[in-house]
Amino acid sequence: MVSLVQADITFNDPEFHRKELTVFATRNSTAADFRRIISLIESGTADTTPWITHRAGFDGMIGEFENWLDPEFGVIKAMVEVG
Repeated sequence: MVSLVQADITFNDPEFHRKELTVFATRNSTAADFRRIISLIESGTADTTPWITHRAGFDGMIGEFENWLDPEFGVIKAMVEVG
């Protein structure tokens, strides 16, 4: 699940553990934050090359997805290339 939530989130603990789920979180960014970061990437000031460790075309994404979830593959950021 990917979402932007500005409220409390709760989980049913037994269900959470039964499914052995993992929760990842990032900081809450604003629209202004995104505009600034996009500008830095577009200008070349922020180099995203070290962060993008895996790529797949749209048609190959499903075949790669399970590997991307495996920690042994060392995925930091996987990109789906469209077009």
